[in-house]
Amino acid sequence: MFGERLKRARKRAGLSLRDLEERLSRQVSAQAIGKYERGDMMPGSPVLIALARALEVSIGYLVSPMQARLDGVEFRKKAGTTAKDRARVETEVLEQVERYLMIEAILELDSACWNHPLPDPQRRVMSDLTECEALAEQVRAQWKLGLDPIPNLTQLLEQHGIKVLLLPLPAGVYGLTCLVQRPEREAVPCIVVNRAATLERRRLTLAHELGHRLIDDASPAGAEAAAQRFASAFLMPAASVRHDFGSHRHAISPPELMPVKRGYRVSAAALLVRCERLGILSPSALAYAFQTFAKGWRTAEPEPWELPEQQGMLEAPDRFEQLCYRALAEGLIGLPKAAELLRQPVDVIAAAIKGPGTANADHH
Repeated sequence: MFGERLKRARKRAGLSLRDLEERLSRQVSAQAIGKYERGDMMPGSPVLIALARALEVSIGYLVSPMQARLDGVEFRKKAGTTAKDRARVETEVLEQVERYLMIEAILELDSACWNHPLPDPQRRVMSDLTECEALAEQVRAQWKLGLDPIPNLTQLLEQHGIKVLLLPLPAGVYGLTCLVQRPEREAVPCIVVNRAATLERRRLTLAHELGHRLIDDASPAGAEAAAQRFASAFLMPAASVRHDFGSHRHAISPPELMPVKRGYRVSAAALLVRCERLGILSPSALAYAFQTFAKGWRTAEPEPWELPEQQGMLEAPDRFEQLCYRALAEGLIGLPKAAELLRQPVDVIAAAIKGPGTANADHH
């Protein structure tokens, strides 16, 4: 187990065996590190400390007995993403999920309690894209969402047992979905989104990955097209969009689109496409929009929800952090463990638990 975790930490750092040897100032040879990773030998305490420092992980992480692995990893990406990039992302995801599962175990919470929105948890086969509309309506009904816009999709998914991670992903990677497998335990669904993406893109990615958790990859409608249609229908219910714009339009103006797209927290381009898919706009009207006033909307979001300095802050996952502070408040973990789990300095955690305004109060 130690060897596997050492290899994982090395991959996350993007280092070859030789690179790690250099980072250790050749205190340990690449051949010896390879033996550690294969389980042929174990390092002594001085080398273990040096490895942890070089890889910027805790000794506790390297010697942890937790056994978890990612299964069914599906990247949503453009062409050109390297195998090395994917390995680094998978390693980071697994480490973060392990910390998530650890704090849930400390609090004796059911990590695998994901509230599947369908009576039968088997993935649905979509014969055509119109069935994705019905599936989205069924999920909304099961989760009692009505037809209103979803104010915080990240929070909604976490409330229903899906682990959501926000990570700095390689360029061209929008997100990924996977299952976290553990011995003799149910698998835990996980969705990862790119911190660098706009809020509108992150929400679409989350809904898209939820679709992949519910739709059979062998669907005749096509797995990607089906997940995309589900995501659009889930975020922008057909009845609501028709109420906003009417059942048929020759054109829709930007002043009409902006408040509606902000209400749904989706991109303006996605809303235009949704109108075409629902028959509100004709294909030619959609093409004209993207040739004229919406020409640059696919690459630059008009009137985005997040300002540049807010990138990744709105609708960010916060359940893991809340659980860490809960365990700290209950005395189940100490400050050093909380700092390790949250990857924050101890003094930052200590200041946070004192509460806002206490620094000024201490001076009076």
